[in-house]
Amino acid sequence: MKQIAGLPRRDFLAITGSLAGVIALAWIYLVAIATDMSMPGMSGMGAIPVWDASYFVMMFLMWAIMMVGMMLPSVIPTVLIYAAVARKSQKQGMPAAPTAAFVSGYLLLWVLFSLVATGAQWGLGELALLSPMMVSSSSPLTAALLIIAGIYQWLPIKDHCLRQCQSPVEFISRHWVPGTTGALRMGIAHGAFCLGCCWALMLLLFVGGVMNLIWIAGLGLFVLLEKVLPFGGVTGRSVGVLMILGGVVVAVIGLK
Repeated sequence: MKQIAGLPRRDFLAITGSLAGVIALAWIYLVAIATDMSMPGMSGMGAIPVWDASYFVMMFLMWAIMMVGMMLPSVIPTVLIYAAVARKSQKQGMPAAPTAAFVSGYLLLWVLFSLVATGAQWGLGELALLSPMMVSSSSPLTAALLIIAGIYQWLPIKDHCLRQCQSPVEFISRHWVPGTTGALRMGIAHGAFCLGCCWALMLLLFVGGVMNLIWIAGLGLFVLLEKVLPFGGVTGRSVGVLMILGGVVVAVIGLK
């Protein structure tokens, strides 16, 4: 990864190393929980999970850690640019703005999303629309999720949020607020744009399997490429068409 101008090599390595470490720990957890077939509600024996408080917390933590593993790689360029601007502003006598506060604000939005996703998983499970392995067992549900995600790829709000994620310099210059509180607020704002960009894609986890590691990695890679490639928006809309077509095919097959 190219070093950001104005960011000392020591800071660059410390930030990228820390973020890479957090991402690695998240994926180690995901691999462990996906392969540990003895965990409650995770067995391949068709057991139906009991949604008590402990199971809800376990699922919430799973979603939160999964979002860290999926979404944190795509925000690394923004974090590095933020760190460079924060260091420059500190030299000019402005209050120090910790990079960790910015990252925390960003992840806070995805933690909140994880809470909603856990509730959605619970509800779908109660309606018998999910298998014990947390994948859609309903053709109408699968079709609806694919079509919703595909249509959202074409909506103006998706394009607006994606542009904020693709242009970190512009985002930081427009939303800059000094100090720790400012860093947290900026992280929350960027997380909100990122959530607005990607929430519909996250619904597809119910299509491919919430603990399908290949599916999780594929969605995470798609999110990353959509944000960093110059033609990411075009790619996203093209894939959106495929999602819609896939949803229509699933719906037609389900009617037979």
